[in-house]
Amino acid sequence: MICPSCGNLNLPGADWCQWCQLDLASIDLPAPHDRVERSLMLDPVSVLAPKPPVTLPADALLGLAVARMIDGGVGAILVTDSAGGLVGILTERDVLNKAPLGPGYERLRVGEYMTRDPETVGSSDTLAAALGKMAGGNYRHVPVLADDKPVGLIAVRDILAHINKLCRNPDA
Repeated sequence: MICPSCGNLNLPGADWCQWCQLDLASIDLPAPHDRVERSLMLDPVSVLAPKPPVTLPADALLGLAVARMIDGGVGAILVTDSAGGLVGILTERDVLNKAPLGPGYERLRVGEYMTRDPETVGSSDTLAAALGKMAGGNYRHVPVLADDKPVGLIAVRDILAHINKLCRNPDA
């Protein structure tokens, strides 16, 4: 990148001009090259129209949580406190990797096996921000919050379906 202050040619991606030390990071912002990149960089999570989350309290039984996942066709349950605030997430992975799946597992408490204080996004966060959190933490599900209360849940498959729609429909 050419420094707008001194005209020095810098390596692509350089944070500072090697000659005059101007901050280039705030100037050299990535730009989308196609509609998929544009959507990921600019569209908010709300374009995915997240479904209302399935929620349970931490003292709910694991058997009930598994039944709700199956009935709702979801891979995660959001765990809330008495005021409706998010305290955790119980995913399929949590059940399979943490819970002892022998006789009586259904009587165990959700709070013992949930992931506490999960990463979250807001409806106005970009798809790229949500995808970055998912990739960085190796998550498949991220709760969507508004006013510190869960209003939705997005899965990586929701983002993939959105990208697929953009690729298939030239008018999208």
